[in-house]
Amino acid sequence: MARLFFVTGRPGIGKTSVLLRAVEGLKSKSYKVGGMLSREVREKGVRIGFEIIDFHSGRRGWLAHVNQPVGPNVGKYRVNLNDLEIIGAGSIRDAAKNAQIIIVDEIGPMELFLQAFRDAVVEAMNSGKPLLGTIHFRVHDPLLTMIKNRDDAEIIEVTHENRAHLHNILIDKVMQCLKATSHSSSQSELTCE
Repeated sequence: MARLFFVTGRPGIGKTSVLLRAVEGLKSKSYKVGGMLSREVREKGVRIGFEIIDFHSGRRGWLAHVNQPVGPNVGKYRVNLNDLEIIGAGSIRDAAKNAQIIIVDEIGPMELFLQAFRDAVVEAMNSGKPLLGTIHFRVHDPLLTMIKNRDDAEIIEVTHENRAHLHNILIDKVMQCLKATSHSSSQSELTCE
């Protein structure tokens, strides 16, 4: 049974929006959700960077910014490896230990610069817990190849046709995973192994 659910799709198609609607639906059912969110930040209509947010604590930092003084370049942005490690990777590791459902938004070129992020994603995938994530469209990387080759992972493309209801499909998939586990396990911790 799949327990790692990733959405992908062209830039601007609404991957994060689908993910957030699914997360809100699961939270409304009283599940503890944790992990990392990212969102673009604009000033006067111009994108200046990307923020990362620890979903559980609300702590924020910069994933990348046009004025970031150091870090790897991705287009006109520099990646903030410090915030990515402390807030991004830290929130994923915390969710792998303390949440029932883990979110990772997103696995993309900026995030993949940091080995600690990669390690946190692998730890989350191996936690036995359901994971909802987004994958940058057309990124080629050994981590993504590993995800695609896992029997417990499913990758779904967000399209104009499915984006209005895809969150409900994700909620159902996670709920099936959690229900299957709660019936087969007497542990208080919900896992989908």
